Amino acid sequence: MLTERFLAVAQIGDQFVLWLLVVLSIVSIALILERLFVLRSVSSQSEKVREKVKIALSSQNYEIVEELGKDVTTLEGRALNYGLKHVKESGSKGLEELFNSIMLIEKPELEKYLSFMATIGSNAPYIGLLGTVMGIMKAFHDLSVSSDAGQQTVMAGISAALVATAAGLFVAIPAVLAYNYFSKKSKGILQNLDLMKELCLSLAKKRGL
Repeated sequence: MLTERFLAVAQIGDQFVLWLLVVLSIVSIALILERLFVLRSVSSQSEKVREKVKIALSSQNYEIVEELGKDVTTLEGRALNYGLKHVKESGSKGLEELFNSIMLIEKPELEKYLSFMATIGSNAPYIGLLGTVMGIMKAFHDLSVSSDAGQQTVMAGISAALVATAAGLFVAIPAVLAYNYFSKKSKGILQNLDLMKELCLSLAKKRGL
């Protein structure tokens, strides 16, 4: 009785799995494109800030750092703005906690949708495999109930069932690659915030605060 129910589910389950993978693929591509545009913009700004910081450190010109703190359009600029204000008002005391709070606020925005990409990347192959198993069950069940079904019919059913596995991999591979790429980008941007913290600490020590 239970076996018959599984077979009944398998009759339509393989097609449902394929459509599910198509939907996941569309959602995954949309999220990848969204993160690509957002993180590319933020990362580009971070690169420019990092270059200016290098110039400031090599020339010991901290006026450049203060100028960067006035540019609140960048993530690093906003962090510097908060940090420099804190240094002027309270010195270096509590500065590390301030930057930790900034990171906790900014990290979820930088890593937005990444957990969903990781979930798709790790589970899509299994969803595809489930569709393949259902398709094979359906092919052999059709063979058992049809007297004129031959080997060619079964092979056609199995080959169609394997499409689900291929679709699962097609969905998973871009999601995994995107997750790794965006995680690296996010980590680099957060490291820039660490650099801003060290700059503020250095400036506080220079001023004896």
